Amino acid sequence: MIVPSPYAGQLARIPVRTGSASVLGSSTHYWDYGDPAAPTTIVMVHGFRGDHHGLEPVVAQLSGYRIISPDLPGFGESGPLTEVAHDIPGYGAWLGEFIAQLQLTGPVVILGHSFGSIIVSGAVAGGLPADRVILVNPIAAPALSGPRGILTRLAVFYYWAADKLPERLGFALLQNPLIVRVTSLAMVKTKDKSLRRWIHNQHDRYFSAFSDRRVVLEAFTASVENDVSEFAAQISQPTLLIAAEKDDITAVPAQYRLQKLFPDADLRVISDVGHLIHYEVPAQAAAHVQSFLSAVKPA
Repeated sequence: MIVPSPYAGQLARIPVRTGSASVLGSSTHYWDYGDPAAPTTIVMVHGFRGDHHGLEPVVAQLSGYRIISPDLPGFGESGPLTEVAHDIPGYGAWLGEFIAQLQLTGPVVILGHSFGSIIVSGAVAGGLPADRVILVNPIAAPALSGPRGILTRLAVFYYWAADKLPERLGFALLQNPLIVRVTSLAMVKTKDKSLRRWIHNQHDRYFSAFSDRRVVLEAFTASVENDVSEFAAQISQPTLLIAAEKDDITAVPAQYRLQKLFPDADLRVISDVGHLIHYEVPAQAAAHVQSFLSAVKPA
């Protein structure tokens, strides 16, 4: 069953092209939105167990940019990495090579959501060229220390069990629709019934679109063993942090502490939303992005 997107009309007005690139053994598929001649390009990196669909509601709200949104290797339509692991250094190396192959001209902005915020931060801190950085629902502190760390501990056990089971059974556990739904219910905050229904449908359709068990386990380990705070001090570019008041993975006080670690960072906190800013309030997120990219920093 496919539940129609509340953002479909807006997204349909934006031209989109598809492409692929061979990067570190991964056949990486990406979606190229907007005017290819736009002066500024935004490269978007989605979160754990997602794919490019998750960030399309934000894409739908933006205008005047070229936006390139790949599926992370091993997720969605992109094949797994074969030359490096699916960890922060591996994904960082992939992101750098992927962007280099695009041969972009003009200012380049790198945006990461959730797990993508760690990947982007690690890559930029490691030398990935970028004019500006945007982190949505940034993982500001270790996930186990978040407001609902008990859920993270349960997730650790879940992935541990999936690793210990025989391959077929472990793969089935990772794709179990009941666990996918419980995860979705834990994250969604909106009281809008139609929006909740669509969000759950998105997770049903895309949360299990991964290539194999190894990819998921490597990426999950990376997501709980790393956070943006490790890299913040090495990111000199102007940075925008878009956080959520009710984020169960990183509390707002941790986001303010993270902001202070960056040489040059603005923090915007959106009220009444959790870790699904991109699904529940994409217009507010896009407004913050537009404001950040249009602002001219004083010399």
